[in-house]
Amino acid sequence: MHRRLFPRAVALLALVATVATVGASGATAESPTPATTRLRATIDAILADNRLTGAQTSVVVVDTSTGETLYDRNGDRRLIPASNTKLLTSTAALGLLGSGHHFSTDVQATGARRAGLLSGSLYLRGGGDPTMLAADYDALAARVAAAGVRVVTGNLVADDTRYDRTRLGPDWTWDDEPYYYAAQVSALTVAPDTDYDAGTVIVHAAPADRAGARPVVTTTPPTSYVRIDNRAETVSEGETSISIEREHGGNTVVVTGRIVVGDEPASDWVTVWEPTGLAAEIFRAALYRHGVRVLGRTVLGEPTPETAHPVARHDSMSLGELMTPFLKLSNNGHAEVLTKEIGRVLSGTGTWSAGLTAISEYVADTGMDTGTLRQRDGSGLSRRNLVPAAEFVDLLAAVRTQPWFAAWYAALPIAGQPERFVGGTLRSRMAGTPAAGNVHAKTGSLTGVSGLSGYVTSADGHLLAFSILLNNYLTASVKALEDQIAVTLAGHREDAASTAWIARPEVPQAPRTPEGVECSWVKPITC
Repeated sequence: MHRRLFPRAVALLALVATVATVGASGATAESPTPATTRLRATIDAILADNRLTGAQTSVVVVDTSTGETLYDRNGDRRLIPASNTKLLTSTAALGLLGSGHHFSTDVQATGARRAGLLSGSLYLRGGGDPTMLAADYDALAARVAAAGVRVVTGNLVADDTRYDRTRLGPDWTWDDEPYYYAAQVSALTVAPDTDYDAGTVIVHAAPADRAGARPVVTTTPPTSYVRIDNRAETVSEGETSISIEREHGGNTVVVTGRIVVGDEPASDWVTVWEPTGLAAEIFRAALYRHGVRVLGRTVLGEPTPETAHPVARHDSMSLGELMTPFLKLSNNGHAEVLTKEIGRVLSGTGTWSAGLTAISEYVADTGMDTGTLRQRDGSGLSRRNLVPAAEFVDLLAAVRTQPWFAAWYAALPIAGQPERFVGGTLRSRMAGTPAAGNVHAKTGSLTGVSGLSGYVTSADGHLLAFSILLNNYLTASVKALEDQIAVTLAGHREDAASTAWIARPEVPQAPRTPEGVECSWVKPITC
């Protein structure tokens, strides 16, 4: 089990601590302590589960206080990390943009203003804010009205030019396109609620008051940008089964199925085609409500002239605050916006290519060997992302020295904590075990791909960094195996009283996640 024990940035500190530990215990990487030997045997037994027969595994555990590798199974093997990719994106964003970074959305005007008449156009300029709500656009419209503007003779121009017009990741699968986790990326967008899934609307289908009638279909936010094709039926009995799907290439949403009289509405998040247009439509409607009439048309994608003058502005929450919904809920859209924002701020180009180049340079500086990995997007939705578990552990160990680490660590999902914005994607996992309230880690899931990478404090108070990557399994879920490893690590202690070799180690059992439920892209998040 030989590998680079620690990132370059803290290698000397780790070396000193390791020497001290060896002097005290007599253990080395070649002659592990009995407790470490038992730990390795237990994890080996977990990974021998027949659910992983024929699968690929990469698992590494490091004691961050000493730099000692406690476990390494195929640590240098490149596997698909799914949303564990967000560890790279989030740390690079904090390191390069700063935790105080904000996104600004502003309204500017061209032409002369006189007695409430603007003889020119109104520009709504997007700054990439993925947390803009309809209420925020309403507040901007109110400020425009408060500034004395009543009539705009020109157009409403939606300026999304801070980023390029490539809306979808190059490797994303076509059949994911209607779903909220694969929303189109724009510098000017709107989210339906405080999960901040920008570029989506929530479609609700409520039963009519009598059988045979069409359900009542509405959207959040209310908008005419999406056209509803309602083919569903209200029935008097049976089970409710409603499907809500957006057709490719446009904003027609087809609602099919049956809903029983008296049942709760069925709801689903649906992406929109061209989110800039949705933001512009929401803002134009808000202007109308506040008594501002735009006589011209809505124009998408034109830059704001340098001669324009400011009228109103909205600033987002700080990047440090954004980390909570981003990481707790594994928000793909946030990851992609941050990738393009990094590119825009560092190189002047808001593209995936520019952002990924900067992320690669940043994580290389922390000690990751970027020659061993490939990152193709910010979120992990691409199946061409490849990262070894050992490199994740190097990153996790290195960033502990950063000034933003405490807030970032708190923003990671926490095992067994039921509040959505505390436990996040781990809120129903490992409850009632030593890992509950202890494991802070990023989950990841695609079909046949699962990952869990983060931190756990062992029973003797050591902060362990770990990465578990599992690929190419055929069973529905392997989350229980990840949980067993995490619970094992939470219970590990080098000063354990018993040192006898356990030929068949007892594997701790974590509470089971509900059958058929994966952490990937499920609303509300249940695991």
